[in-house]
Amino acid sequence: MRISVGSPILTINHGSTFMVTDLNGNIHHDGHQGIFSEDTRYLSYYACYIDGYAWTRLSSTTTTYYAARVYLTNPEFTSRNGKVPEGSVSLIISRTVEEGIHEELDLTNYGIEPVSFNLEIAMRSDFADIFEVETRQFVRRGRIETRWDKEKKELSTSYTNDDFYRCLIYQISNCTSTPHSANGRITFEVKLEPGESWQASCNYILVDNGRVRSTVDFSYKTAVDRNVINTEIERLHCQWVDSVTELKSPNEHLNLLYRQSVEDIGALRLYDYDLAPDVWIPAAGVPKFVTVFGRDSIIVSLQNMITHAGFALGTLKKLGQLQATELDDWRDAQPGKILHEIRTGELARLGQIPHTPYYGTADATPLYLILLHEAWKWLGDTSLLHEQRDVALRCLEWIDKYGDFDGDGFQEYQIRSNSGYGIDNQGWKDSGDAIVYPDGTQVKAPKALCELQGYVFDAWMRMAEVFDVLGEREFSGELRTKAAKLHQSFEESFWCDDIGFYAFTLDPDKKPVKTVSSNPGHCLWSGMISPKRAERVVKRLFAPDMWTGWGIRTLSTQNSAYNPFSYHLGSVWPHDNSIIALGLKRYGFSKEVADVALGIFEAGSFFSNYRLPELYAGVEKEPGSFPVPYIEANVPQAWAAACVFQILQAMLGLQADAPNHCLHVDPYLPEWLPELTLQRVEVGKAVVDLRFWRDGESTKWDASVKAGDVEVKQQTWQPWIVEESVMKV
Repeated sequence: MRISVGSPILTINHGSTFMVTDLNGNIHHDGHQGIFSEDTRYLSYYACYIDGYAWTRLSSTTTTYYAARVYLTNPEFTSRNGKVPEGSVSLIISRTVEEGIHEELDLTNYGIEPVSFNLEIAMRSDFADIFEVETRQFVRRGRIETRWDKEKKELSTSYTNDDFYRCLIYQISNCTSTPHSANGRITFEVKLEPGESWQASCNYILVDNGRVRSTVDFSYKTAVDRNVINTEIERLHCQWVDSVTELKSPNEHLNLLYRQSVEDIGALRLYDYDLAPDVWIPAAGVPKFVTVFGRDSIIVSLQNMITHAGFALGTLKKLGQLQATELDDWRDAQPGKILHEIRTGELARLGQIPHTPYYGTADATPLYLILLHEAWKWLGDTSLLHEQRDVALRCLEWIDKYGDFDGDGFQEYQIRSNSGYGIDNQGWKDSGDAIVYPDGTQVKAPKALCELQGYVFDAWMRMAEVFDVLGEREFSGELRTKAAKLHQSFEESFWCDDIGFYAFTLDPDKKPVKTVSSNPGHCLWSGMISPKRAERVVKRLFAPDMWTGWGIRTLSTQNSAYNPFSYHLGSVWPHDNSIIALGLKRYGFSKEVADVALGIFEAGSFFSNYRLPELYAGVEKEPGSFPVPYIEANVPQAWAAACVFQILQAMLGLQADAPNHCLHVDPYLPEWLPELTLQRVEVGKAVVDLRFWRDGESTKWDASVKAGDVEVKQQTWQPWIVEESVMKV
């Protein structure tokens, strides 16, 4: 079986432009469907008719992430020439996206009699902001005007509100019929002899103030032909697919899941941020989050280290450029802070939302430092450290001054924006009801989440190594000392011996919130958890109230707020599990890593196109069961897709040390995955192929260097160890 998330839809996208329709190729205005670009919905309604009757869908699909095709046929109807039998006329709608949308309409009469009818296309544009589409609360502000140019065969619909301007141009070409426009519909008079066909090409051109997003100059067939690279989008896609690490295994479900994740990550690359041609930033997900997100973009870049470490460069550079420089409570900004989210639609342009950018995240700043270090370890480029040194210093200053705003040594957060669009919970579980006491009641701010302490601990240790390389050893020593102190304080304040687990958070009174959640699993990844307590933490994560068989839940079933179908109160998030998997590997729990891998990979095999959604329900895996989708999950979603790569990294124990021309491996393959090959793994300027196979109960490996200079070594991944107030690996 194949499980769809929400109502079945067709989504095509490239960069910041995307189109979402139903399976008939139509657009309904009361959902998240439409043509979108830069946070504006250009087309909010589309329907196609034959003499006023709706077409009948035969089949439809996205043939690639930027192209879709819909096969339709007619119902029985009476035309001016008499009755037209059902199924005698076909309509094929083919669409491709690059900057704008290219659409082809192909009609064929398969009947034995001539037919005459009107092909009618109804269209409307509301130019709604993406936030209005999300909340379904629309406010009419500006002026919409529509103009039909008979000579150019163009329908132009524009929206103006002060200096905010958007325009959709529907341009018709290669059509033998003269189109007409009236009553909100484009009408073509079509006459077809038996066996005769009729075609029209239609372009959706998107105008954004001074920028014009035109369409590709190629037909649908040419644009999707993988044998000949004709378009820029196909060149970019092939460049991505040909450069990333390739996986081969006897497990076909894993092969398909991996390939789809490669496709999805390639599809979610953003190019419109004044970066070098081959430098990108990952969008968070379609349809709601096609923009730069601090936390999401950083984590996705971390997840992609084994596939293409260069993915991190765009994220580091753009987030560094947008680092906050001043105090601004409206945007939850403080000097040195890394952004949460940036928007460019009407509400942002007119200053009605704080997303210009908005900085309401407590974790993106330490995560930025973690990514900088990890990118350096995989790329081996010390110039990156010099380039981002000042950004890193400002991040470290923010952690000390604003991350720990009450001076108690822990990171905490509290919303400051009174915009009505700010975020109350500023960790990765950022829904309004996500942080709860054991009895299910809400924890008030300020909150000191456990994983925030782990991220800062890890960031300090990594930056100590970075500043050693930069020749600033005194500063490195200070960072290690602060990390040691934080580790000791964390153990004293967060460990709850009565539940055998670390606290979810500290509440405003600095008391531990003894809620069992997935968050302490991130502290395993950070290497902050005391090794003597790691086994108890792992056993708790895999207890029946947390482990579903499809992955680790966000919240224990024993909590009064538990709901497996909620967003953060008992659901399963693939990226959450992949981060925990790295933590499990760090503390030597390789078999448990394999359990997480099996759960997530099996869940992925149930979803349509092998696409892991943003999250799914925390229902228990049992005979005859299957993953249950969260109805509004984003698909494709970047950190869900890329979790496949991070879980594989954990299974194989891959750690790069490109500055020293080394790659460390520590593999464990379970019985369900007896063999695995990775080709084109990049470590600095070197390229290596890796083969792993089970030999009895052990896992063997072999490496073949294809280019450059790299030595592959067996080495386990260790937590940071405290010795006399100094951290060592």
